[in-house]
Amino acid sequence: MTAVRLPDLREGRLARLARRVPVRQTLCLLPLLLVAIVAVRHRSVLAEGFGQLRTASWPWLLAAAGATCMTWGAAAVTRQGAVVQRLPRWQLLATQFAAGSANHLLPTGLGAGAVNLRFMSVCGVPLARSSAALALYLLAESVGRLSLLAALLLAFPDALRLGTLIPDGDVGPVLSVAGAVLVVAVAVVTLVRRLRTPVLAFVRTALGEARSVHTRPARALALWGGSLAFPALQAAGLVAVGQALGLPVPPAHMALAYLAATVAVALVPTPGGLGSVEAALIVALVAAGGPVAVATAVVLAYRIITVWVPLLPGALTLGALVRLKVI
Repeated sequence: MTAVRLPDLREGRLARLARRVPVRQTLCLLPLLLVAIVAVRHRSVLAEGFGQLRTASWPWLLAAAGATCMTWGAAAVTRQGAVVQRLPRWQLLATQFAAGSANHLLPTGLGAGAVNLRFMSVCGVPLARSSAALALYLLAESVGRLSLLAALLLAFPDALRLGTLIPDGDVGPVLSVAGAVLVVAVAVVTLVRRLRTPVLAFVRTALGEARSVHTRPARALALWGGSLAFPALQAAGLVAVGQALGLPVPPAHMALAYLAATVAVALVPTPGGLGSVEAALIVALVAAGGPVAVATAVVLAYRIITVWVPLLPGALTLGALVRLKVI
């Protein structure tokens, strides 16, 4: 007596059903759904932020919008500098615009990282090299941001009242926790062979990619020039909004406040830093000498220009890139 293998019929039916599901079309609409959810959750912030824009000086707001647009170009230049293979120029720029939207819809860094990894994969860059390029980009961007912050702190040591940013009693515990996390991570990687082998392989690939990039002066200049230009343009956007709303803080001090705030919230895993960045920026601008009310208005208007206005066009661009199989 022979048994009939019914699971094969079920598996075949499931396979046909999976083929009928419009996966790519669904992925095109997903960013728009996420934009709607985020906008509804932050509708009070949106309403107040747009209200602040009505009283602002429009030439300065246009300057802030221009600086924001230039950040996507700086990101594209830095991304190209982090990989040896030449990437399609205009597709790379469009990907950075879309990645900015993805970065505000997913936990910080994950959206942009996933979009760029997929883009490099479609361009024929192997996963190991594209991952190494992503790590090199993040390292360069962090070094550029910290370098600008250190330079401004040296030039204007009294610009921020650091006591209002980091209470004296909190410095020790924060450093202790950070050190403990680092020690545990190193110990786990060292002792667990299944982790040690892939981590060491990735480190070797990353170092090889970094050496290859730095043997080409054009790539190295793009990498480090873009990594400095990106945070500088972001800070310039905040300065322009501060000027538009009459914030009584010197421009260099506003730039310093921006860099200090973004460094402080870099490890907060919220989508695009929504909520945490606003709070840190307000505290930093107040620490730089700005009135609380004006500082709050500046931050809300700045986030409207840099986050909320590009969010829907960025999501549409992301959907279009998915549909065109660019990512």
